[in-house]
Amino acid sequence: MAFLFYFGLMNFINFNGKNFPADEPVLLAANRGYRYGHGLFETIKVYKGEILHASLHFSRLIDGIAKLKFDLPKLFSTGKLEEAVITLCKKNKCENLARVRVSLFRGNGGLYDTDSLLQYVIECWPLNESVNTLNGNGLVIDIFPDARKSCDIFSNLKSANFLPYSMAAVYAKENKLNDCLVLNTAGTVADSTIANLFIIRDGIIVTPSLGEGCVNGVMRKYLIASLRNTGYEINETAVLVADVEEADEVFLTNAINGLRWVRQFRNKTYSNYKTMEIYNRFIKTITA
Repeated sequence: MAFLFYFGLMNFINFNGKNFPADEPVLLAANRGYRYGHGLFETIKVYKGEILHASLHFSRLIDGIAKLKFDLPKLFSTGKLEEAVITLCKKNKCENLARVRVSLFRGNGGLYDTDSLLQYVIECWPLNESVNTLNGNGLVIDIFPDARKSCDIFSNLKSANFLPYSMAAVYAKENKLNDCLVLNTAGTVADSTIANLFIIRDGIIVTPSLGEGCVNGVMRKYLIASLRNTGYEINETAVLVADVEEADEVFLTNAINGLRWVRQFRNKTYSNYKTMEIYNRFIKTITA
């Protein structure tokens, strides 16, 4: 049986609850995450030995596990998974500030002769302190023209089937962009390669709704709730490309960077006055 090797920068990974040196083989070539993209992943930020927004991350994982019909091992729990994340970060000496990827797969086999028992891999890397500050240089973004994301029950998951986003990242690099927006099959904005989109116009904050096919981002969910609870006007709806072009401000959110402001989309440049207010009030305080 062939094996897949993992080569990473960290010293150890966790595979199904056990730590292994990062340069040892762990996954069989029959792994369905590798063969078919039948899997999920979570990108998690660890700060001072704790998982930020842990309940939101693990709630999203449980939802995804149910939708992808994984069978859970007897001793599996989100509590044990959380403990394994922190233990691995400490083992790799990055518990003060780390990016963690938790990947879950639906067993080994073909499309029909499959083992549905959940498998998982945990990886972690140290982060630079710059992720805890608002980016000084605004991002330059555009639209990825070569894919359209579907809007179905799987669209909001952080799926291992990541091809549209992967190719959008390639396109961004080739065109000297910081990121690209990905459209859905209706031609409206879903999200970006690694983040959710927010625009501000006339003081109103707008973000694509989950029905538009965006990933159900943890930072997106946290920020929407925080904004609403403090009286900001925010709408979850369809966002046209023209809406982005006509916005006063644009920013992107994800679990690692929190919030990054966009300086330019095509020929349009943006200010960041409201964005800075939102960052200082709701994002900066997370790691204060």
